[in-house]
Amino acid sequence: MTAELVRGQNHALPQTRLEIRVSAGSPVVAGATLGDERGAVRGEEWVAHPGSPRLPGLEVSRQAAADHRLAVDLDALPEEVHRVTVLLALPTGAGRPARFGAVAAPFVAVTGLDGTEIATFTLTGLDTESAVSALELYRRQGAWKVRAVGQGYAGGLAGMLADQGVAGAVEVAASIQQAVAAGLARAVTPPPRTPEPDRARNPAAPASTTAAGDGMPPAPVPPPQPPGDPAPVPPGGTPGGPIDYAHPRRQTTAPPPPPPTAPPAAPGQPAQPVAGDATGWSMDERLYNQIWGMFEDLARAVAAYRSAVDFAESRMDQELDRTLSDPRSRIGGTGDRAREEARVKRDELTGRAREALDRDLAQLAAESAVVEPALPPAYAAWDNPVWHGYRVPMEIPMAMRIGDLHLPEDAGLRIPLLVRLPLERGIWLDSGRTASEAAAETSGDQLRRLATETAVALATRLLAVYPADEFSVHVIDPAGSAAGALAPLVASGVLAGPPAAGAEGVSSVLAGLTRRVDLVQMAVRARASDALPPDLDTGEQLLIVNDFPHGFDDRAVTQLRYLADEGPAVGVHLLMVADREDARAYGPVLDPLWRSLLRITPVADDHLADPWVGHAWTYEPLRAPRGSRVLEQVLALVAAARRGGAH
Repeated sequence: MTAELVRGQNHALPQTRLEIRVSAGSPVVAGATLGDERGAVRGEEWVAHPGSPRLPGLEVSRQAAADHRLAVDLDALPEEVHRVTVLLALPTGAGRPARFGAVAAPFVAVTGLDGTEIATFTLTGLDTESAVSALELYRRQGAWKVRAVGQGYAGGLAGMLADQGVAGAVEVAASIQQAVAAGLARAVTPPPRTPEPDRARNPAAPASTTAAGDGMPPAPVPPPQPPGDPAPVPPGGTPGGPIDYAHPRRQTTAPPPPPPTAPPAAPGQPAQPVAGDATGWSMDERLYNQIWGMFEDLARAVAAYRSAVDFAESRMDQELDRTLSDPRSRIGGTGDRAREEARVKRDELTGRAREALDRDLAQLAAESAVVEPALPPAYAAWDNPVWHGYRVPMEIPMAMRIGDLHLPEDAGLRIPLLVRLPLERGIWLDSGRTASEAAAETSGDQLRRLATETAVALATRLLAVYPADEFSVHVIDPAGSAAGALAPLVASGVLAGPPAAGAEGVSSVLAGLTRRVDLVQMAVRARASDALPPDLDTGEQLLIVNDFPHGFDDRAVTQLRYLADEGPAVGVHLLMVADREDARAYGPVLDPLWRSLLRITPVADDHLADPWVGHAWTYEPLRAPRGSRVLEQVLALVAAARRGGAH
């Protein structure tokens, strides 16, 4: 059955040799880009367009047309390719439409080689855009899926290519439009297809990737040959036959793919999840990429569901408006029947959307259940058994977990929130009252206590993931109000000094860290790192500030802003526990400070916005299980490693 996709929805692909058919109300340019595991296009050579229509495993039309057929062989794509994005653009020129809102909505269908439709997508809602990313084919856990994108660009081809990371996007877009202009006057029909019986007689040969818009079938594209090698002969034994995309001598600098640790899934069944099922040079990098892949899948699955529900509601309203606009339908049972029929259609659409969402959520939950136990300490929650075997590392990991994210459609499915290391910005733990339900049920004193405890847990994790003596923690607690929460850090002896109290203590710590930032900046600019004072600690520094702005004068506030802006680049990071309302007397002076920090909360709160799909993600902090002494045990091991390194 054909899947009729809405924006953001995905669908599994049952085969790897496909055609993508495009129908539009006026001539459009059809192209495609190849993306790596992060979706980035590595260069112009990864863009298929009318001026360069063939890439390994992919072929597009040579000119603008109202109908296109793009040929894709997913098995023949380079190993480092994880995404194929289909692009549509309006050709430039006098008298031609300048925006998609002035033409009929383009229709895109993914079909098998026999023409059977697998998934379709109508690109509605476009207006001023002159280029659009229609859909993408992407690889997830070894299986390929198609996703309806529908992202339009008012900046045209150049804006779209720039958004995908293509260097020289303006020049590439201009060359595409020039190639289109050269052949735009020509109207051609799709080339003849190879009959199915001919293919059956040579099952070893892949289907020739033929695209509509060419005046002749494509010539074979041989793989690159080292000097002295004979030219290859396509499968079938004669030149001009189907293209061999095997590329036995292909070289790649991409990270190696994950090892095949799970048996292939049965036809029609989802692939069995495997921890580390992503590209990367190490297991940590694979797990990092896999976690962000899970985040992306959850975001898009929920976006597709919400879009489908909105569409169902909108269609019901439109049907009711059309029916009830006739006064005669309001008499008798006509109006009631119309309402009931509209509601039935709405419920059917929303039910189908929910079934698709539940399938995606179940797959993600199964993947999460496999991934969580395999996480290293830097990525693991505090209740993970990996902490029982914790040892101080010899090098820093690429990222660290600072909490969990979830959406209301399945609050039990948690995605780890990872931040790259070294930290690129400070963190603000908001101890004020927010609009969340959890904050409403918590008193102000409890929020401040939970915020301080969360700060201690984050500092402990940072100390745990860095090698011994490469990370120092300073604390400013002007009124001593956080003495209880700070006890694990103080008792273990891992702090650079006792928590600073009073205005004098605040001034002393800030002056020392400001001096460090200044000296390291000067040494970096002068390329004279050997000129740094011998007593200067060149390791990463974390400053925990509690109860801001108590104990801070204007000079101290200025120094704090300086550390927030300049510190991360030279290894000085802020972790502030503060209620913004307490600092309202400073007015807009502190606005740059708050904006420079990553805001998190001590209780669950849906304040993290996702601008791509419009979600408000609920953040939940990591806490040690009640009664657990995992923080104290980890800090004791860190302190012991530091003492051992000092001898």
